[in-house]
Amino acid sequence: MESKQIAEVVKDSEEGGITEKKKTLFSDLHSDQKEQRIDSASALQRYLDHIPISSIPGIKNSLVLELKTGDSVKDAIRTLYENNIFCAPIADVLDPNGTSTRFSNRCIGIIGFASMVLWCLEEYENIRKNSNDSDQLQAMENNGLFSILDQIPQIGQTKVGELAKSFLWESFFPVRLEDTLFHALLLLSKHQLQVLPVIEQSNSQLIGFATQSAVVQLLLQSSGLAWFDSIADKALSDFRFENQQHPITVFGDQIVADALHLLWKSRIGAVAIVDRETTKLIGTVRNSDVYQLVKKDDLLRSIRSLTVVEFILMETDKVDSDPTIERDLDLAAIAAGSLQLRNSLVPRMDSPVTNKKTETLKQVMKHMAQKNTSFSFLINDSSQVTSVITITDLILQFAPPCVNSSIKGGGFFELALEQSGCHVTDGMIICNH
Repeated sequence: MESKQIAEVVKDSEEGGITEKKKTLFSDLHSDQKEQRIDSASALQRYLDHIPISSIPGIKNSLVLELKTGDSVKDAIRTLYENNIFCAPIADVLDPNGTSTRFSNRCIGIIGFASMVLWCLEEYENIRKNSNDSDQLQAMENNGLFSILDQIPQIGQTKVGELAKSFLWESFFPVRLEDTLFHALLLLSKHQLQVLPVIEQSNSQLIGFATQSAVVQLLLQSSGLAWFDSIADKALSDFRFENQQHPITVFGDQIVADALHLLWKSRIGAVAIVDRETTKLIGTVRNSDVYQLVKKDDLLRSIRSLTVVEFILMETDKVDSDPTIERDLDLAAIAAGSLQLRNSLVPRMDSPVTNKKTETLKQVMKHMAQKNTSFSFLINDSSQVTSVITITDLILQFAPPCVNSSIKGGGFFELALEQSGCHVTDGMIICNH
């Protein structure tokens, strides 16, 4: 393929989306494959390597804020809350007076608002169980989370850097706008990250984030291409997802504290709420819903008496978006919304996103993208939860094999290797002949 053609495709990519030029590019690369007798995986890699990360929607649509390892947990939670930010990078600043501003040198991880709040609640619960002064603790609870953080220094004054031992952080793997979708898929699949920090190549300054949701939206724009449809048009029953056998559930008559504890313990991001008698799915509690505990001071003191059903019905005044409007929403706005605490585009807690095994992977991807959610519960004909699909599960189906990792590679890549007489062993691509 002529370098001029590739340059035009890259330029067009910067305007966003998988356009007809990119589809033509894949067709031309397929022809190259026949002429040069290269394997299918290599041909596909060439295609993905011509779609720059700048094509991913919403990268620059969210506020970039930095936390430091020396910040207190109380200040970190307050900062994210006041700025409506769901997560932020953590900078390891050894010299407060230093002049270095290179994010790639300073940042050591990414931490989320919900993770810190759930950690605080777990620590507080341990203190409460061993305390003889229940009246004082009750008084603190009555004034909300920040009252607890103010008056219990072993929680509120804990440094953000000390939370590493609780595995609250995600790794900090920055990418550049000039990097490609292939590079993004490698990082998201190997490390199972929620976001990729995007930095300027010239000065290493952080300018935004590429979210899992935005990557799925970009992948969906390849619908109609053989490489994508060969895997995305398969029924869910043909896949085996990581959480397929272990759905995390809570009965509706259990207390909110039980659901919060399971959110912390499972680290899956959402628990299914089911009716005790019928075991039918009736709702969900997600990491993003932890925001309510900080927003409403009186809610925190009720988590050991309020039932989960009562909690999820608190959103009944929130009207779900019209589906026709959802399809017309700007993809960049949806992607940016996933990084906000107050996200009006997510479904209500009593209206969880669901799918059935008879549906295709593509249908699930579209459903989750339209609903701006990072998971979907698989249900049977009786509306009982059989498993949960996360957005990471979706991305893993398009994960390329990487010679520098132990991942096997999934979906099209695995099939392409097999058809070309290769397989992956211990992170190495091995030719069978």
